[in-house]
Amino acid sequence: MTATTSTHTPPASLLHTPVIGWFEQHARDLPWRRPEAGAWGVMVSEFMLQQTPVNRVLPVYEQWLARWPRPADLAAEAPGEAVRAWGRLGYPRRALRLHGAAQAITERHGGDVPSEHAQLLALPGIGEYTAAAVASFAYGQRHAVLDTNVRRVFARAATGIQYPPNATTAAERKLARALLPEEDDRAAAWAAATMELGALVCTAKNEDCSRCPIASRCAWLLAGKPAHQGPARRGQTYAGTDRQVRGRLLAVLRDSVAPVSQAALDAVWDEPVQRARALDGLVADGLVEPLSNGLYRLPLT
Repeated sequence: MTATTSTHTPPASLLHTPVIGWFEQHARDLPWRRPEAGAWGVMVSEFMLQQTPVNRVLPVYEQWLARWPRPADLAAEAPGEAVRAWGRLGYPRRALRLHGAAQAITERHGGDVPSEHAQLLALPGIGEYTAAAVASFAYGQRHAVLDTNVRRVFARAATGIQYPPNATTAAERKLARALLPEEDDRAAAWAAATMELGALVCTAKNEDCSRCPIASRCAWLLAGKPAHQGPARRGQTYAGTDRQVRGRLLAVLRDSVAPVSQAALDAVWDEPVQRARALDGLVADGLVEPLSNGLYRLPLT
């Protein structure tokens, strides 16, 4: 069944003031929101926060910025060191992409994270979301920033459905642009505020409508909170998957300064076919470098 836009959809101007006002009172004090974080701190946080909760990101983020306070500091190190420092955040290819972006920033932009959206988008590992987020949060520009939390807020408040589609659609992007305030600074505040609202109040489960600043204007709430009728939402499993095996193998390599033997890797997972497939995947992704005599290490180049 295809969801249609609710007739209750409120004018964008009626949403801006209450949501931004709520954010000014209730926003979490996160290090990447502080002025001293700068554009590099914002970029690092955006890479780390993809599919990873704030409480897991915070300690790794602090250690990362202490070690590599500027892109050039990270670019000067081997990519394997980025993978090592990534620790157990998951999806470690993000570490390689962030290292590649740091190298490009150093080579193309004199070590300063560019402020123009097109230049951000041209960096390796940077997609539409990250470019918009950095331009908005670091430089106060007017861009539609659509992460999972924002998409859920818009789906409910403006479209009247419980959950957004599994993948971002053209209709969602059009709606996000239509909801943007005209002024740059207010648009940037709106982007941060809607993201925080989705993270703290309009959550995927057990949403707290009593705390929502736009509950009286929410199309989904006004429609009686109809249950989700679109495709089943993707659940994430981990135990027993190739992702878990990859994580076990990478943990051995992160914990060793010297190259690691095949036997040491074999010891962390009993099933040989899955273990070999996971290791081959890590090599193909550039996360592990095979050496002679059956040794492996994190990548140096």
